[in-house]
Amino acid sequence: MACDRELLRVIKDLKSTVDELNKNYQQQGLPVTDGSQELQQFCAQLEFLLQYDMKEKRSLLGQRKDYWDFLCRVLTKLQSHTHAGVQHIASLDKLKTAVGKGRAFIRYCLVHQQLADTLQLCFMEPEITSEWYYARSPFLDQKLWLDLLGSLYELDGIAFHLALCRADLDAAWPMGSELETQIIMGVTKEPTRVH
Repeated sequence: MACDRELLRVIKDLKSTVDELNKNYQQQGLPVTDGSQELQQFCAQLEFLLQYDMKEKRSLLGQRKDYWDFLCRVLTKLQSHTHAGVQHIASLDKLKTAVGKGRAFIRYCLVHQQLADTLQLCFMEPEITSEWYYARSPFLDQKLWLDLLGSLYELDGIAFHLALCRADLDAAWPMGSELETQIIMGVTKEPTRVH
């Protein structure tokens, strides 16, 4: 039961984080950048949910599959053409892990305001979802999933200015200060720093 409480807490926290993103960015007409603490929290919370109660699957080479493998498989199977986000991630040869590719995909969907639509498409078939997730997954509980999906749709009104070709996503979600990210992205008048 402790795990279920943790799941409900993360969903509640994610919804609060979406509210903060709306208040601090959309209502002020500002774009969300990699330096946003709310973005870092949201991404970590969403990743936790996407990995929660996931069945262990392995590739032919023995590597553990992750939520990227699920999303990629479902999107490839359900759509007559390859999802643009899947094509983009496939072109990123510096990302080596499924987790890094999943993080890049989430970022791609945020920038293109497709996160809610894409995840809704991926989780609309309970039979397919149950091949990858155990019963406690929030994506197999219709009430939890619809509640979560409503929050994800709130992100469609927010502009995300994120670098889409980051090689560091295998290790962790990007972290930095808002000012540093704005300078790197060229949003401020400060000279651009090279990392």
